[in-house]
Amino acid sequence: MTDPISDMLARIKNAYAVKKEAIALPHSKMKQGLAQVLSREGFVGEVEKKGRGTKRLLAIKLRYIDGEPAMIDFSRISKPGQRVYVGHDGVAAAKRGFGMAILSTPKGLLTEKEARREKVGGELICEIW
Repeated sequence: MTDPISDMLARIKNAYAVKKEAIALPHSKMKQGLAQVLSREGFVGEVEKKGRGTKRLLAIKLRYIDGEPAMIDFSRISKPGQRVYVGHDGVAAAKRGFGMAILSTPKGLLTEKEARREKVGGELICEIW
């Protein structure tokens, strides 16, 4: 079984590599939340849920800055086979502040800065830069 979060991030990275405008992928609440955090932080453009029932898709517009992709790469930290949990003070800035880490917390998906400000820890999903 594949990891749906890694698959989503790889699809976004590959779409950026071939300069696509948008991508569509199977919908889940976790993927939608992750895409909304990426949109809020400027790594992707608009995020929209399309379709009904089992045919739901998540449409993500990609964002380019002066012709360059807004997202360069990602690193999946917590995997299905090995979960990684951290406290609010245990998250280091990704790529020395040039990237961001995303955590799944009791308050929803947050960036590492939001988690420190809210003083809440959780599962360290990934780092994006």
